Amino acid sequence: MTAQIIVALIGLIGSAVGSLCGILINTKLSNYRIGELEKKVDKHNNLIERMYKLEERADVAEEKIKVANNRIADLERGD
Repeated sequence: MTAQIIVALIGLIGSAVGSLCGILINTKLSNYRIGELEKKVDKHNNLIERMYKLEERADVAEEKIKVANNRIADLERGD
């Protein structure tokens, strides 16, 4: 009977070690994936900020063009 208990304990220890190793590996993989996703989100946010700045510049350029066109029209009319 003691041999059966020893075999059962060895099986229990093996199962526990295997489960813990699986959990640790899965945790490392999950953390790695989360880290990569954070990098992608940071790149995306940076792109959004740059696009916002470009849109602001485009609005300013359009306003300058409108002002220049109005000045040209005034000069052509002789005002």
